[in-house]
Amino acid sequence: MAKLVLAGKANCPYYAKAELLADYLQANLLDFKVHKITQHPDKWEQWLHDICEMNGWEHRQSPIIWRELLDRGGKGLLLGGVDDFLEYAQHYYGITSMMLSEEMLDIAEENLQAHIEIEKEEEEIKSLIKPLQIWITSASGPICYQLIPLLANGEVFGMTTEISIHLLDTGQFKEFLCGIVMEAEDMAFPLLRSISEHTEIDEAFVQADIIIVLDDVLLNCEAQSLENYIREVGEICQVYAPLIEKNAKSEVRVISSGKTFVNLKAMMIMTYGPSIKPENVIAIATSWESAAKAMLARKLNMNAAGVKDVIVWGNITGCNYIDLSHAKLYGYDCALWGPANFPRPLLNMIYDSSKWIHSEFQSAQSSLSSQVCHCVGILPAHAVATVLRYWYHGSPPGEIVSVGILTKGQFCIPEGIVFSMPVRFQNGNWEVMTELEINETTQEVLGRLAHQLIQEKLIALKEIKEMHPYGADKITS
Repeated sequence: MAKLVLAGKANCPYYAKAELLADYLQANLLDFKVHKITQHPDKWEQWLHDICEMNGWEHRQSPIIWRELLDRGGKGLLLGGVDDFLEYAQHYYGITSMMLSEEMLDIAEENLQAHIEIEKEEEEIKSLIKPLQIWITSASGPICYQLIPLLANGEVFGMTTEISIHLLDTGQFKEFLCGIVMEAEDMAFPLLRSISEHTEIDEAFVQADIIIVLDDVLLNCEAQSLENYIREVGEICQVYAPLIEKNAKSEVRVISSGKTFVNLKAMMIMTYGPSIKPENVIAIATSWESAAKAMLARKLNMNAAGVKDVIVWGNITGCNYIDLSHAKLYGYDCALWGPANFPRPLLNMIYDSSKWIHSEFQSAQSSLSSQVCHCVGILPAHAVATVLRYWYHGSPPGEIVSVGILTKGQFCIPEGIVFSMPVRFQNGNWEVMTELEINETTQEVLGRLAHQLIQEKLIALKEIKEMHPYGADKITS
């Protein structure tokens, strides 16, 4: 069987002549098969150079025709151009082409239009299945290691959304990142299109849909002052924010997580990246929510999944307030029974709840802080995955989620700081649950927490002025 490959510029009249002859031979001869390749005129020269270099051929014009000795893709025997093909067809089959020049030009124009339409359709199809581009900073840390399977198993973005993960860290961790990439590839996640490591900062955040910032500064209060730590955070964000503006997509979503200065990182990214939409930058407080719910479940001897609407206010990785005034219990075994969706106020289920909150619960919060800040990665990874799932698919109806956002005066909290407060996610966005009522005691606590964050912001503003005299003007006042 003769199997020929016919390739040429889409608008080449000689390719059109060879194509029609090849079609005729294939339609009338049982032992003749042809595979056709067209290239856009702008791409033809490079494509021809590459195919000739790969096969060791010498050919400079369109079309190029070769015979495959095996199936398509096997070793090829070059026939040449259109004249060589006409001679081949005449010699072996006694058939040639008498196409006129005018016909050749008309068909060449039709071929070009058809090629452009096919390319457009292919691009549209690719855009429908284009994977989400997810970038993770400080990717050598344990949070990232635990996060990758959660992102790739389909539970976060859905079972029809493919993702590409990009791991970013410094060059000293390149070998470790390569190991993570190999492990993830070996797991053969059906929705993980690709995973790659990056150690060149200029490559960061290219076409990013989601950026998860996990960078932490190592705290040692005896060795450094708060000002020095804030300077370190500023230096990190000063590098990231312009790259996000330059390389990422305009609607990129940025998540600040980690163990230190989560609120400050979110604020500084918005400060150094003024074109980044503030509503697309959030700080994760879900780790605190989950740990508090687990502690309450142990107190009440129930499943932690039944504890809902615990609110984390303030500085997520600093001074915060865990508010139980709106917390509810579902499926709690007590004297009052109801359907599975029947809630019970948590404070009503705890004997002498006011005394318990001011004694046992508040003392337990210090151990809770140590537990959250020294976790090995499972808890914060789960928190990031949970918030991403809510952001894309909505949070459970009526359920409260705590997130650090840029304030706009909600709950009488001063504007311009990143403050953790209750939100709901729906339709790909979030909104603050301003309808919640808070008592005077909570309002006083929020005022103190806001004051602490304002002081942190003023320190950051001072550091920015020292490093960049004009950078401070970008901070929301």
